[in-house]
Amino acid sequence: MYKIMRTDKAEDQLRDIIYYIADDSGSVDVALKYLDKIEESINCLKDNCLKEFPNSGCIPRYSILKKQGYRVVIVEKHLIFYKVNEENKTVIIYAIVDGRREYQNLI
Repeated sequence: MYKIMRTDKAEDQLRDIIYYIADDSGSVDVALKYLDKIEESINCLKDNCLKEFPNSGCIPRYSILKKQGYRVVIVEKHLIFYKVNEENKTVIIYAIVDGRREYQNLI
């Protein structure tokens, strides 16, 4: 099993997403349910999670991200960008962004 780590940037992005959903929907519960979906995709609360299957994410469409070794997991409209360090069995999450935006420069 792989250890999951998040950069400060990814933590900030996730927090901003959850705050936005809570504000936009008017419901903290809606935001927390969405947070649960993201956490499930990362932390093995369902099939094909990153902890057990770190290479289960897709290869990004932008060649620059592909060349840098990123993989991506899609959770509804958000993209979770990460890299796998096989040497120390770690998955590092670098960014969590809205896939509808131009995200290449956000990582």
